Amino acid sequence: MNRTLLQAQLLYNDMGKSEKRVADWLFSHSGEILPYSITDLASMCESSEATIVRFSKRLGCSGYQDLKIALAREHDKKVIAPTITASDDCFSIFEKVCNDAYMSLERTKKTLSPEAMTAAVKAIAGAGRVVLIGLGASAQVAAEASNKLLRAGSNSVAYADTHMQAIAVSQLRPGDTVIGISQSGASKDIVESMKVARSRGARTIAITSREKSPIARLSEIVLLTDTEETRHSTLGLNSHLARLVVIDALCYKLVYENAERAQAVVQEEAELKAKRISD
Repeated sequence: MNRTLLQAQLLYNDMGKSEKRVADWLFSHSGEILPYSITDLASMCESSEATIVRFSKRLGCSGYQDLKIALAREHDKKVIAPTITASDDCFSIFEKVCNDAYMSLERTKKTLSPEAMTAAVKAIAGAGRVVLIGLGASAQVAAEASNKLLRAGSNSVAYADTHMQAIAVSQLRPGDTVIGISQSGASKDIVESMKVARSRGARTIAITSREKSPIARLSEIVLLTDTEETRHSTLGLNSHLARLVVIDALCYKLVYENAERAQAVVQEEAELKAKRISD
């Protein structure tokens, strides 16, 4: 992995037009930069020396010379084009998926609010009941989250069926918490269930990638994950992974918040394992 250029890909959307021209040139000529002065590079990129310096500092380098040193250290590491093509072998696809996953998690770190995570932990830890709802791939995330929350000592359950979701949220009470999981934040059934949960006095948490989506507007707490579309949207690995990592972080903290309940779950699991029939 060429980490310097991967960082440039990660920050690409934050760059101005001139910096993007520098990035585009490096993506295509990463192994050719060493002989060139800053003036040469600025000319080839139709940019300025100040832009080259600004671009270098954006990538964490002190200046152009530092950027050249960073690229020289990684000259033997191939630059992986982000788009999967029919000519790629399976290992090349694996590398691209890994890079996409890395960038998705890095972008999530930038968009996720620490204050929202703290509020979410408190809402879940103090809840009498936690209901998780999601559809499609989000339903899988909800099911996994429910399993983890149970192990962390929370009374949680996940529903993927829209009718069961409607029934479950209609029975919520003040002090309960509902977690709606939706990549788009606009799934009609999830939005309607969040409305009902809110009307019942339950705390509402959304895990989504759309800050201004309907589910976000309805939720007291919003955990915003990777906000960019995945390059291979039919697979949706990046958004799936980002949400699971957020949930893992919540659960680790909940173990400490619900120490006694979490320990009781661990003890019960140990007792169940002891009852297993051995070969």
